[in-house]
Amino acid sequence: MGMMSEFKEFAVKGNVMDLAVGVIIGGAFGKIVDSVVADLIMPLVGAVFGKLDFSSLFVVLGNVPAGTATNLDALKKAGVPVFAYGNFITVAVNFIILAFIIFMMVKQMNRLRKEAPPAPAPAPAPTPEDVLLLREIRDSLRK
Repeated sequence: MGMMSEFKEFAVKGNVMDLAVGVIIGGAFGKIVDSVVADLIMPLVGAVFGKLDFSSLFVVLGNVPAGTATNLDALKKAGVPVFAYGNFITVAVNFIILAFIIFMMVKQMNRLRKEAPPAPAPAPAPTPEDVLLLREIRDSLRK
């Protein structure tokens, strides 16, 4: 029964629960960032570079079977090896945005968590009278 109680203690610790919540929220947040990159940012970047669609940037590395369309999805379905650097660019932009947002969140949390300055040390308690008398006796015996 000792192992079960240890597992229960481990599973309900604050850090494990925080991690679980973070993973769940991170997954959902990742989908939002994917959408922002794919639906908002990459079309703008593509427009700046002349109506360029990054998802269509690839190099065919093998033979294309006859009758296969030359878009990326059709080539992948046909099993043709492709070097899809456009997808990589999209994923890299996605990562940079996500990393920046997480950095800003951690920075804000650290700013909010700053501890109050430590309280000044309490004044020492006055020395009891019997201790003072014993010190006087000790000092007079030394002379």
